[in-house]
Amino acid sequence: MDNEIKVSIICNAYNHEKYIRDALDGFVMQKTNFKFEVLIHDDASTDHTADIIREYENEYPDIIKPIYSKENQYSKKDGSLSRIQYGRAKGRYIAICEGDDYWTDPLKLQKQYDAMEKHPEVDICAHAVNTVIANTKKIIEEVAPKRKDTIIPVEEVILGGGGYVCTASLFYRADINKNQPQFRKLMGLDYFLQIHGALRGGMLYLSDNMACYRIASDGSWTSRMSDKPDQMNQHVDKMNRVLKQLDQDTEYKYTHAIQHIILRGKYKNLMRLDQYRQLKQLPYLEIYRQEPIIEKLKINLKIYFPFLMEIKKKIRNRK
Repeated sequence: MDNEIKVSIICNAYNHEKYIRDALDGFVMQKTNFKFEVLIHDDASTDHTADIIREYENEYPDIIKPIYSKENQYSKKDGSLSRIQYGRAKGRYIAICEGDDYWTDPLKLQKQYDAMEKHPEVDICAHAVNTVIANTKKIIEEVAPKRKDTIIPVEEVILGGGGYVCTASLFYRADINKNQPQFRKLMGLDYFLQIHGALRGGMLYLSDNMACYRIASDGSWTSRMSDKPDQMNQHVDKMNRVLKQLDQDTEYKYTHAIQHIILRGKYKNLMRLDQYRQLKQLPYLEIYRQEPIIEKLKINLKIYFPFLMEIKKKIRNRK
């Protein structure tokens, strides 16, 4: 094994005291024939996340390379978090895992590294992941867009939205961070990383399930945004601006897919805002018609029997 670091693991943590050990254990258990580094950034957590990271730093000083911010970088909304992390990465490849997710296969990095070395025509790789309840680890579903190893075309990645594959599965060539197209500079979501990575030769997909994605975790982006409809509206508006920039950057090659995902984003936001009647009207009617029967039933119950939803909400709040 030479001394060159081949893979840099990027892990951002904020108030992940309950979960960070699982993430760190997933990193240090990796078995590889190359060197890798764990670039973990504690974003001024107010719980004991930083203390736990220090434990692993002391035990694995050659692998765990933390930064402990005294001021929260995410809240600045100026890209400082990405600059801090990616600016110090030494690896030819980048692997991502947020502090509340975790890897389950000790050969994950080796498998993705070998696959990417065999496919120099692609820039990004993903794999199957289990979605689990944050505190119980109960499996809810498997995020697995394909049943066998394959290369997914960029149109499918665009249409899949941010949840098509999970962040904890992403593994890509570090070089694509150097000359980013304009759409990637506008918004740091991994959805746009997925698209950027797929532009040259598609997304390499491995069917092995090698990680878990936690939902409803404390400190997650979803939990922070769930009761902030104004901020969510702003988020959706910005997403649409970035998607339009993507359309321009790719010379309108994927216009149909981009227009569809913009419409679908607006559709989902109407659901968050309880504007269910609009879902059955133009221009959203076609998306509604494609919904599974059970989803259509839920929507119609909310439209025609709203009192039932209020009763359900009151019962849930009493628990």
